[in-house]
Amino acid sequence: MNQYIKRTIKPVIRALLQIRCLAIVLIVAGVVSCSDEVHVARTLDMPPSIFPDYTDVTIPCNIAPLCFKLTDSCDCKKALALFETGTQRITVKAENGQFAIPLSSWKKLMKGAAGDTLRITIQAMRQGEWVSYPSFWMYVAPEPIDPYLAYRLIEPGYEIWNEMGIYQRCLENFDESAIINNKRTGYNCMNCHSFCMQNPEKMLLHVRATYPGTLLIDGDHIEKLNTKTKQTLSALVYPSWHPSGNYVAFSVNDTKQVFHTTDPNRVEVLDLASDVVVYDVKRHEIVTDSLLSSPRVYETFPTFSPDGKTLFFCTADTCLMPSEYNKVKYSLCAISFDPDSRRFGTTVDTIYNAKATNGKSASFPRVSPDGKFLMFTLSGYGNFSIWHKDADLYMINLQSREMIPLDVLNSKDVESYHSWSSNSRWVVFSSRRLDGLYTRPHIAYIHSDGKPSKPFLLPQKDVDFYHRFMKSYNVPEFVTGKVKISSYRLSETAINDKGIDVTFAGK
Repeated sequence: MNQYIKRTIKPVIRALLQIRCLAIVLIVAGVVSCSDEVHVARTLDMPPSIFPDYTDVTIPCNIAPLCFKLTDSCDCKKALALFETGTQRITVKAENGQFAIPLSSWKKLMKGAAGDTLRITIQAMRQGEWVSYPSFWMYVAPEPIDPYLAYRLIEPGYEIWNEMGIYQRCLENFDESAIINNKRTGYNCMNCHSFCMQNPEKMLLHVRATYPGTLLIDGDHIEKLNTKTKQTLSALVYPSWHPSGNYVAFSVNDTKQVFHTTDPNRVEVLDLASDVVVYDVKRHEIVTDSLLSSPRVYETFPTFSPDGKTLFFCTADTCLMPSEYNKVKYSLCAISFDPDSRRFGTTVDTIYNAKATNGKSASFPRVSPDGKFLMFTLSGYGNFSIWHKDADLYMINLQSREMIPLDVLNSKDVESYHSWSSNSRWVVFSSRRLDGLYTRPHIAYIHSDGKPSKPFLLPQKDVDFYHRFMKSYNVPEFVTGKVKISSYRLSETAINDKGIDVTFAGK
C-alpha cells in the first residue's frame, strides 16, 4: 500500500512543483517584460516628471539600480519603462507606482555599458490611452565608483538626538550595515569617521561623552587614544590622514553651539579658538607649528595633499564671540610638510582669500587623489556650513589656481560636506535640496578637466525611502571595500580599554 501511495503521489508533487516554478517565471517575466498588446496612441511633448530626478545624469556602471517613479497625473499602475543600451533592452512594469529594476536585470543591462549611454522611455496610461514620453538618457562613465560609502546617521537637529552610528552602504546593491552604533556605549556621540586613502582597513572615529576616546583601526588592530593634552585646546577633532598612514592632521577646537529661533540657518557652531596639529601614529605624539597655532587666528579643517608634502587648512582672523560670529571669514591656506622630519614650512601660502574675493568664508577643503583639484564649501560666514542655506561647492585647479564653476552641483539649499573617490572621477556630497531639513548624499561625475556632470541622489530600493527616513546622512566618505572589523569589537574597546595617552611633542 505504501509503495502504491509513493508511486501515485510523487508524479503529482513533481507536477505541482513544475507549475509553481512556471508561475514564478511568469511573475518575474511580468516585472521585466512588456506586453505586446500595448499600443501607444501618441508621444507627448513634455518630458516625464520623475523622482528622483535621474534624467541626463552620469552614472557608474557598478552602481545599484536607479529606481524611480512618475510624479505627474498619469495612471502609474499602468506604466512601463524601457531601458536600452547598444546591446541590451529591458522593460519594467510599474509596481506600486515605482519602476523598481531587479538587481540581476540591472547588472545585465550595465554589463559592457561603460562609456555608453542608457536610453529610458516611459509609456503610461493617460486619460484612457497609452502615451509615450520623450526619451531621456543616463550616461555610463568609463570609470567605476568605489564600492562602499560610509556615513553617520543622526537626527538633523543636533540639540536633541538619541541613537546614532557610523554605517556603510554597498553602492553596488542596497546592503547597509553598522560599522558601530551607540546602543552599547551609553547612547553617546560618535563622529568624524575618516579613512586613509579610502582604505577600509585603516580608519578612525571619535567616541565622545561616555567612554571618550579616538578609535584608530589598522587592519585587525584597534587602539583607543586619549588625545587631550595640557598643551592643546581640546581632544583631537576634524581629521585628515597622511597618505603614508603614519600621520593624521587634526584641528583642536574650543567650540560652542547656538541655536537660532528665526534665522533660516538653524544651528551655529562657533570657534572660540582653534589650532591645527599633526598626530604621529607610531609615536603617539602631537606636533604643530606656530604658523598653525596662533592665538590671533582660527586654524581648522586640515587636509593633506595626495603626495603628503602639503597641508591645506582654513584660517580666519579672530573676532569677538559670540557677538561678531557672522564676521568670521575663513580663507584656504597651505603649508609644506616633511614627513621624514615632521617639520613644517616657514611660510603659509594663501590659496584662496574668500573674504577679499567675494566676502564669503571657506570650509571643508578636499583634494582629489590625483592632486589636480581642491573642492571646498563657500558660505556667508563661519565654518559650520552644513546648516548655512547659502553654502555651495566650489573647486580650484591647483596647477593654474583657476576657479572651476560647479553650478550644476549646487541648489537653492545647503551643499556642504564632500569627498572624492579613489580614482578622482566621482564626488559625493551632502545636500538638503530635497526638503531643507535632512542631508542626503548626492553623487556626481567629475571629468578629467574638472568639468562636473549633473549629480544624482544615492539610489534606494524603495523610491519613497527618503520621504520616510528621519535621519540625516552626515560626512559621506567613499571606501574601496567593506569595513570588516566587527561592531562588537569596536564597542568593547571603547567600553573596556583605558586608552593610550597621547603626548605633545612641541612646536
